[in-house]
Amino acid sequence: MNSLLIPLATEPGNRALTISLFSAVVAVTLYITWWASRQNKTAADYYAGGRSFTGSQNGLAVAGDYMSAASFLGISGQIALYGYDGFLYSIGFLVAWLVALLLVAELLRNSGRFTMADQLAFRMKQRPVRTAAATSTIVVSIFYLLAQMVGAGSLVGLLLGVKSEGLKAAVIILVGALMIIYVTIGGMKGTTWVQIVKAVLLMAGTVVITFLVLLKFHFNISDLLGAAATKSGHGESFLQPGLLYGKDLTGQIDFLSLGLALVLGTAGLPHILIRFYTVPDSRSARRSVQWAIGLIGVFYLMTLALGFGAAALLDTGKGSAVAESKGNVASPLLAESVGGGAGSIGGAILLALIAAVAFATILAVVAGLTLTSASSFAHDLYANVIAKEKPSEKSELRVARFAAIGIGAVSIALAIPAQKLNIAFLVALAFAVAASANLPALLFNLFWKRFNTAGATWSIYGGLISAVVLVVFSPVVSGKPTSMITGTDFHWFPLANPGIVSIPLGFLFGILGTYLGRDKSSEERYNELSVRALTGAGAEGPAKH
Repeated sequence: MNSLLIPLATEPGNRALTISLFSAVVAVTLYITWWASRQNKTAADYYAGGRSFTGSQNGLAVAGDYMSAASFLGISGQIALYGYDGFLYSIGFLVAWLVALLLVAELLRNSGRFTMADQLAFRMKQRPVRTAAATSTIVVSIFYLLAQMVGAGSLVGLLLGVKSEGLKAAVIILVGALMIIYVTIGGMKGTTWVQIVKAVLLMAGTVVITFLVLLKFHFNISDLLGAAATKSGHGESFLQPGLLYGKDLTGQIDFLSLGLALVLGTAGLPHILIRFYTVPDSRSARRSVQWAIGLIGVFYLMTLALGFGAAALLDTGKGSAVAESKGNVASPLLAESVGGGAGSIGGAILLALIAAVAFATILAVVAGLTLTSASSFAHDLYANVIAKEKPSEKSELRVARFAAIGIGAVSIALAIPAQKLNIAFLVALAFAVAASANLPALLFNLFWKRFNTAGATWSIYGGLISAVVLVVFSPVVSGKPTSMITGTDFHWFPLANPGIVSIPLGFLFGILGTYLGRDKSSEERYNELSVRALTGAGAEGPAKH
């Protein structure tokens, strides 16, 4: 392992600084969670923060939720290792927000209450639709959680000199335990405030690193890109397509499949969709997205400096810390480099600060994901399917808290064998599943009058199963040295990204289910849903206390 991996572990003072900053981040976020928990009195408080957040506050929280460990750690690492191909992640994540703004943000806020399933169940049969939507929500959230936990293992392994898989697994378990605490105690209010604080810290930290990187190249982007291409060892090909996926037909299709999943996936991500329920009206929902687009746009432009800066200033060759971590530690090591280098006080301070911010990023996002899946289980499955809309709010919230514990445990168990994968790539898989299972049903429900319960369930289950099956039988799981399972090969699907097949299948299953299903009762409430979605008439307002 390259010696860059343990710069802080060899300096007791630096290690103490790191531990102190980490402890401060955890302490502050736990205090915010405890403070928010004192204001949780109803289900609306727990699930939607009482719909009391302004557009700008929710925009910060949405950005905080979206700019995950995959964005800060994974994308910069992909760019550092693969240049142009890595930057596609930044472009895809950013463009995806235009789809979310134009197609779902305001319409979803007007037609739902707490979860994605509320919008579907408005004109469909409750039990089958809510069961399907809750299943999809939980699966997508777990895929996304894997990325955050793998990021936590890589980050703490870098800072504390942890090399063994066993110790990194212990870090993953610790992060899982913290996220369960945040969700079970703080609910949406606590999670939102943690995400707001995290968004501010992450933007500030990224601006500092970007400024210092550009300063080293006299703010000349051309010089930065040239140095990155030269240092990478790939020359001009580093700045051209094909380094990550190759230039053969399979590689090009895989590349296209990745782009499709990134652009369409955001509009189907459950933990992003429920954020639109935390504001009092549709105008605030629009303002939330506008704030989020501004912040996210600036951030993803800065990932160019992070990724190419890491390629230009760090060792990214075979056997280096960046390569061994699949790029996941590029941003923290870049912070150390521009702060003065390994062994310097400035480098140690900036590394510790950036790592603490990254850790706060992970904590905030895992809390949001766990809350989303736990809320869907309690509100959709328990309250509306199992208890048939008769449970008390107290019992429903109790189930949500137990669900958070169960989902956290499953995510921890799956994240441990996934440590060898880049976290931006893991998130791309979550985007593919979300775009395949959720987006077709949401769009058909809003814009197709004939769409019915059978179409919704076929669409969700068809897209979900096809995406998950293709991932399981792809090189992601077996067949390559970087696969989750080594020593065996049972893959038959050639692409690492399933979106180009599974997303059209999600839409196709929705169409087939609609025409083959005999339920026409959903058409009766279509006009009411359309008026409500487009105008906000009858939408839930702020919760009454």
